[in-house]
Formats: sequence, C-alpha cells, structure tokens
Amino acid sequence: MRRRDFLRLAWGCLLAAALPRPARASHPRDKRFPFVFAQVRYRGGDWNPHPLCVGPLMEELMLRTSVEASPVRHEVTLADPDLFEYPFLYMAGRYEFEPFTEGEIETLRRFLSYGGFLLVDDALGQRGYGFDKSVRREFQRVFPGNELKRLPSGHAVLRSYYLMRRIGGVRIANPALEGITVGSATPVIYCQNDLGGAWERDQLGKWTNVCTPGGEEQRRDAFHLGINIILYAMTENYKEDLIHVPFIRRRLTR
Repeated sequence: MRRRDFLRLAWGCLLAAALPRPARASHPRDKRFPFVFAQVRYRGGDWNPHPLCVGPLMEELMLRTSVEASPVRHEVTLADPDLFEYPFLYMAGRYEFEPFTEGEIETLRRFLSYGGFLLVDDALGQRGYGFDKSVRREFQRVFPGNELKRLPSGHAVLRSYYLMRRIGGVRIANPALEGITVGSATPVIYCQNDLGGAWERDQLGKWTNVCTPGGEEQRRDAFHLGINIILYAMTENYKEDLIHVPFIRRRLTR
C-alpha cells in the first residue's frame, strides 16, 4: 500500500470516529503533481513569516532532481479533511502560538505515526523562547516521553540527495537538526536556522534576507537541506542501504 493510500485510510478512520467536522484546505490538492508543499496554518503567533519562500525552493527542487512539484503552496490546518492528502507538511513561525486542541493533537499523532512527515522551521532561532517554546510544548503532547533530539551527522536526511556536512539558513542558531524518531523513521525534523528566510525572494527576484555569517554559501546549504528533507520525506531512509554509498561518493567528486 502506498503511503498516501495509507494516510487516506487513516483519515477515514478518524472520520469514522465522529470527530468534529473540520474546515477545508485553501484549495483542493492538484493531483497532477507527485509533490505538493503544504504549510500548516495554526492559531496565534505568526504561522507565515516568509510567504514567498516556497517558489524558489520548488524551482531548485525541479531543477536539481526529477521530482515534479506543484509551484503553488497549499495551506492546511490540522482540522482540515484534506490533511492526509499531503504526506509532507511545513510549519514555521517566530512567536508563541495557541495550544493545539485535543482533536488536533490526536490527528497530528496519527498523521506522523502512519507515514506523514512534518518539517518545523523556527524563524526566530531562540531556544526556549517564542516559537521554539510552543513547538517543544506541543510535541511533548503529541509524543509524550519522546522529545526532540539532536540528529546524528550520519542521519539519512543528510544523505538523501546531497551528502551534507553542515546545514544552512538565515542564521546558524543551531548547527544540527533535531527530530522525533518513531520506529525506524524520523517523521518530525526541526531546524532553528530559519530555512524559509534563506529560500525567500521578493517579487522582483531579490533575496529578502541576508544569510549570516556564511553568506551565499550558507544560503546554498539551506536549499540543499530543503531538497534533502523533501526527498527524505518521500523516500524515508533508503539511503541507509550501503548500495547507494559509492554513487553518493562519485557525486561528491563532480
């Protein structure tokens, strides 16, 4: 069974459990594209700190890989009946946000336990404050006792396309990624370096944020990490298979 079919089945189970009727997504999922970048809209705080960040990332994704991606970002809530149509979710912010409802916590737990993936991107980058404070609080509710932990340098997400030795962003608030592992997969990956800020261009095509201290090299790392995370979300950990190691090493020499 494909992941999307499994997610759809899980959502059907939720409906059968007679949860309250949720609101709909910003627009229906375009099924022409295997990959759709869906962003979580939540209550309170600032759910959309970089509204123009997705287009440049999708351009790079399609330029560098064979993934066919929708150029349009989709917005969803955790109460959206179409949520399970999107195996990849992105959640960003700067400030504290309102606690999820018990129904949203249950939905997110099912989504992440049955093959869904969530990239969390902290645009403020201050541990224990603002967005970070709310993220750690809510994920303790989603997975009690399974807190966000630093991912090892050999994690599959750092090898899923580019072999990465460092991560980028607008700033390097944290030189490592954190994640929550469930079984053999990591369905939640958390970056505190403001990836969206590094990806974003204005309507004239100019970068909206300066990447410090590493400049454009640091921005390139942010794009590479975004592509790696998307491919990891689509393929999970197949790059842990040693059969891929010689191919990756050849790519590094080009």
